[in-house]
Order: sequence, then C-alpha cells, then structure tokens
Amino acid sequence: MTDAELTATLRLFEPAPGVFAYYDGRIAGRRLHGPASNWLDDGAYALGIASYAVVDGDEALVFDSHITLAHARAIRAHLTGLGVRSFRLLLSHWHDDHVAGNAVFADGDIIAQRLTAEALAAHRPDLEAGDPPIRPLVLPNRTYETELALTVGRRPVLARHFAIHSADATVLLLPDAGLLLAGDVVEDCVTYVSEAAATPTHTAELDRLARLPLARLLPAHGRPEVIAAGGYPPALIPATRRYLDRLLAGDGRDGTPLKPFLATDFASGLLGYFEPYERVHAANVAALAAAFP
Repeated sequence: MTDAELTATLRLFEPAPGVFAYYDGRIAGRRLHGPASNWLDDGAYALGIASYAVVDGDEALVFDSHITLAHARAIRAHLTGLGVRSFRLLLSHWHDDHVAGNAVFADGDIIAQRLTAEALAAHRPDLEAGDPPIRPLVLPNRTYETELALTVGRRPVLARHFAIHSADATVLLLPDAGLLLAGDVVEDCVTYVSEAAATPTHTAELDRLARLPLARLLPAHGRPEVIAAGGYPPALIPATRRYLDRLLAGDGRDGTPLKPFLATDFASGLLGYFEPYERVHAANVAALAAAFP
C-alpha cells in the first residue's frame, strides 16, 4: 500500500488545546497488511489506536510513533504544517504498535524509560523480522529512570514510570491541564494483560497512578468519540484495577463473556463495549489462569 492508502482512515482530533490525537482503526472489514493473522491488523488496527503530540510554538513532543512509517510521516507532516520545527519522540513502552514509526523521528531525541530502551534492544531482531517487520527499528538515544521533567515551548510536561501493562510503561502528565497521556496503562474497554505474573504489581501501581492530580485521561486504545471529546474521567483507573482484581480472584474462568462480565461499567457508560475485545478478555483470563492456577 502507498502512504495515502495506509493512512486513509487516520483521524485527527484536538482533545485539548495544543494536544493532538492521531487515531486509526476500528474500521470493520478493513486490513492494512494482509489476510493472515498479524500484529498490525489483528491487534492495533482492529482495536483502534491513537498516538499524540503536545505542541507549543515551534516545538512538539510526540507520544508514540504509531503503527507504520506512513502514519508517523503523516503525524510529522501535520505538525510541520502547524509550524513545528523541533521534534522529540517519547515512547510509552516497547510494544510494536507504539514504536513502528520511530525512524521518522530519528533526527531528534527519542526518549524512553531505561527498561524500554533495554527491551527494544533485546527484542530488536524479532521486531525487525516481525509480520509486518519494523525495519529499521531506531532505538532511543535518551533514557530516564523514574521521572523526567520536560518543556514543550513554554509548557511543562512530566514523564513518569509506572509498571502497569508492561514493566517499562511511561505516562505523560500535563500538569497545567490535569491531563494524562496514558499509553496502554489503561484501556477501554479492558486492559490487555501482557505480563500476567506481574499483575499484582500492576494493580498496586494503578493505585499509585490514581493519586496523580488528574482531570482527564487519553489512552492509546479507546473509543475515538471519547478521545475526540477530551478523554476519559479518572474513574477509568479504578475500573481497570477492579477488572484485574477479578481476574486474579479467578473470575471469568467459567467462560463468562466480556459483555456480562463488565455489565455494570458498560451500563454506566464508563466503558464502551466493543466486540473485538471479547478475544482480549478470553486471552486475559487464560493468561491469569496459567500464571495463578
């Protein structure tokens, strides 16, 4: 596919002043890579995914580089059209759907938590040989450990490490707006369990995340209409913890589908039921059952 074909369904939102969301996916029947099962079509694109950029003046901090080089080029082109001349990329974690466009931002800082840089280096052969391949995979050239204070133009932003979803997760806090760019640490309608044995750590870390002074959250995976309207309430954090607590307690091992499993949160409107997450839920239940028999 050409760049134009690959990004034909890419949608641009501005959920908060100076914050742009680049959302693609959740298009029934459309695939970007091919008919065989692959991480791009059956993961990120099927569920929907957003990368973000914080802009002030001629500076931009891009949060995740999206699912293809074409998507990353489209993000950069949009920002260039706004007058941006200085680009930095901050990675939320090492997973393929968040780093596939890294090479487009290789002329500036690529910032990541130390564990993200280590994971990318360790998994580089697999990522570059994947289906589809992420080639070249450009590694971070700047790392941090626990917290990193940055400015975008005159705007302060704060990157913080939380071991949620994956051990290396980074979130980006915009203190002036009480806004959190959340990566994969929360998700609508359910989180994807990628490190089942570490789930007790993830739930404790969700409590720590909930103590941040937040008004809204913008996750990587969620409903496009909610993201476009400004994001999710902080209640998404304890909802994620409740879900994981139930999995740890063994709930769902009787085969209960996702829709009745989270009926209360769906009925309240906090979460939005999306049928492709049924297989995510089934995989989560199986992963927790294997880790905690």
